[in-house]
Amino acid sequence: TMLPLLLLLLPAAHGTVLEFTPTLTKVPPLEGMTTASTFVLNQPRCVFENYSSAVIWLVVALDKGRLSFNNSAGPGTPETAFQNFPHSRAYMTLNATLDSYPCPKPSGDIAVLRVGSETSCAQDETRPTCNGPLPGPGPYCVKFLALEGSVPVAETYWSAPIMLRTAKSPNSISTTGSGHSAGMIAITTILSILFAILLAALVAMLFLCGSDSCGGSSTFSKPESVTVRRYNTHHVYDQPAARL
Repeated sequence: TMLPLLLLLLPAAHGTVLEFTPTLTKVPPLEGMTTASTFVLNQPRCVFENYSSAVIWLVVALDKGRLSFNNSAGPGTPETAFQNFPHSRAYMTLNATLDSYPCPKPSGDIAVLRVGSETSCAQDETRPTCNGPLPGPGPYCVKFLALEGSVPVAETYWSAPIMLRTAKSPNSISTTGSGHSAGMIAITTILSILFAILLAALVAMLFLCGSDSCGGSSTFSKPESVTVRRYNTHHVYDQPAARL
């Protein structure tokens, strides 16, 4: 007699499953669609139109923990607190009312959500619904859950697993030259040799021009002074004055 009752309570605990699957945003292309601690989702526009009084939450879970998530676990509880993730395997964040997801999307609106963008509350246990940085590369799965009070009334499908970017370890970076780098090294070597030859030729030219072997001498001799001899006109000064 208890089994039929449990089957009746099961849909109420999970709510209606809506035909929507959260996805990473692709249009328009955004820089940093996934980073080492964040990812960007499309907003659930025109999905929860029949639940105007509900609060819509984003549930973020480890891929291996999504099936064990309990919709009845309310937001802000130890089971769904960000600060207990990933030990709790899931947390709830980014609560919004239907007004935050107008349908249709107004022109010019950016209809995306960046998950993991808050750093100030990551260690603040008074903010269990913090949208804090994700602690590892994943994979993660997300879904949207609508609650009226503490009662789940609707939910979306879980997303496909989402992997974040990982930084390369310095030990994993190869130090051997590839074909492209070998070519660059050869070009650099040739240019260095040509530069050395040009520099040597320039130094030799300056050295030669510093001696007398250049076309023009670098020293100037003082020109000899020109002596102008003065001549007296004899017929003017040597003859006695004419007598009248």
